Amino acid sequence: MPRHTSQYAVIGAGLAGSAAAWQLASRGHEVVLLEQATPAHRGGSSHGSARILRYAYPEPLYTRLVVQAKPLWDDVERATGRTIITPTGALDSGARHEPERLARILGELGVDHELLSSEQASERWPDFRFDTPVLWHPGAGVIHAQAAVRAMVDLAAARGAQVRTGWQLATAEREGSGYRLVSTGGEVVAAERVVVCAGGWLPDLLGGLALPRAFLSGMPSLVVRQEQAYHFPYGDRAASGPAAVPWPSFIHKDEQIQVYGLPGGEDADFRGQKVAEFNGGKLLPSAAHQDQLVAPANRERVTSFVRGNVPGLEPDPYAETTCLFTSTPDEHFVLDRADGITVVSPCSGHGAKFAPLIGALAADLASAADPADVPTVPPKFRVTTTSG
Repeated sequence: MPRHTSQYAVIGAGLAGSAAAWQLASRGHEVVLLEQATPAHRGGSSHGSARILRYAYPEPLYTRLVVQAKPLWDDVERATGRTIITPTGALDSGARHEPERLARILGELGVDHELLSSEQASERWPDFRFDTPVLWHPGAGVIHAQAAVRAMVDLAAARGAQVRTGWQLATAEREGSGYRLVSTGGEVVAAERVVVCAGGWLPDLLGGLALPRAFLSGMPSLVVRQEQAYHFPYGDRAASGPAAVPWPSFIHKDEQIQVYGLPGGEDADFRGQKVAEFNGGKLLPSAAHQDQLVAPANRERVTSFVRGNVPGLEPDPYAETTCLFTSTPDEHFVLDRADGITVVSPCSGHGAKFAPLIGALAADLASAADPADVPTVPPKFRVTTTSG
């Protein structure tokens, strides 16, 4: 088999991997992007037209990161001429979601928002029922994940990155000062440094990545879930269609359930809202074990929520799907480097909105002479003290 040599190899062409390849190539580095199937394929975490972009977080760190990520999203749209983000605004409600606390954080960081009583919010958005104060922040939107991946892959390729599809990693070994990567088909890529953005496949790959034992022992446990989402049709009062004013996205957390919803876009033929229970799916050893089957009990929980809380939707889903969430115990991301391998897991079901920024941070880490001296990476994302 022929051997390909590159300065950087990025494994995985989802949101994080495509962003990392784009950022590295934009800095003049030689990059090969290796994808086991195709970019944003159905079995990964970056497919489809609907991911939430929101600013409201109970931890200021993430709100700050969204503020940093948004200009990079604007850069992607300008550079490609594609619409990646559709403005919708977002509603946050529920006793466990603490809308008042979220509002304080947005206020401290200068993010436009309103805190409304349940009565005020119900009057403004009659398609919802609220029983707590409601946070509205108009800067939120919906990310077309698949379009974002394709845009960033194109930007990476335009700057010289090579993109290889159908390239599934089998082994990664040290070779001199770099790494020898071998695909399941026997193809060999030699790279000085490696950036791993494997999503739900990371649990299967970690042990074979030639990572130091201390780094592996410091890695947080990764839990992979097969989440389930449902598309509910808009009712009589709701505008629909690609040219209509979109519904807002929403997050509701109470003692019984955590639910999120957003306009489904083209995935839902522009006629419904995508609604799902957060962390409501079954546990998997890794993404390789998904069956893409929906559990009837989960469907009933989400349908019951819609019936009781979102009267503007017809409480009978016309379509349903599954997706992968790869989570850490504290829901923080993993972004760190050991020797020449950078591990990137912007996970826990809330990483899509940060994708171009994650790519920039991964490029900072991967290209640094000393990964310990990269102040742009939040300490909470680090695994352990590493050396270059």
